[in-house]
Amino acid sequence: MSDLQEGDGADGGRPAVRRIASRVVYENPWMVVREDEIERLDGSRGIYGVVDKPDFVLVVPEENGGFHMVEEYRYPIGRRTWNFPQGSAPGRAHVEPLELARRELAEETGFTAGRLRRIGYLNCAHGTSGQGFTVFHATDLTPGEPDREVEEQDMRQRWVSRAEFRELVATGRITDDSTLAAYALLAIAAG
Repeated sequence: MSDLQEGDGADGGRPAVRRIASRVVYENPWMVVREDEIERLDGSRGIYGVVDKPDFVLVVPEENGGFHMVEEYRYPIGRRTWNFPQGSAPGRAHVEPLELARRELAEETGFTAGRLRRIGYLNCAHGTSGQGFTVFHATDLTPGEPDREVEEQDMRQRWVSRAEFRELVATGRITDDSTLAAYALLAIAAG
């Protein structure tokens, strides 16, 4: 049994940081950036910048001892990288994670999964955002044609072995933290 306790504050009671006021600094169809006036446990005040984005899904499509990966140019880091298919609903809409996982898998790879199993939920960038993601393991894959969004027009996909996956991580071709976290969840789920 773990000694770690889940609580709101340092003592499990009052939250360690409380929002006093909030203002939207920027908003677009994908996110809201806000600045919160906050109060800490000791009564001191400050500000906290928060990026509000909807939760997303990530799908690990596994077949023949390897994975189907996608690669695309990532504007914020200025280069192409590989990752597992992932995404959120357009317009910050809420879509049930299982339905969204089926959509994202088909949209980015063309595959449909005979079996789509939820293996966990994680938070990403929890120092700046409350965004999280649900991870699904897809097997019994049937190929089809991708139906990518305009932002994904440069996307490529291919199957990689587990050994090649590890090599892509080691050489910096996979740097997506969500992909690496999903791979760890898959390993834990496998026992």
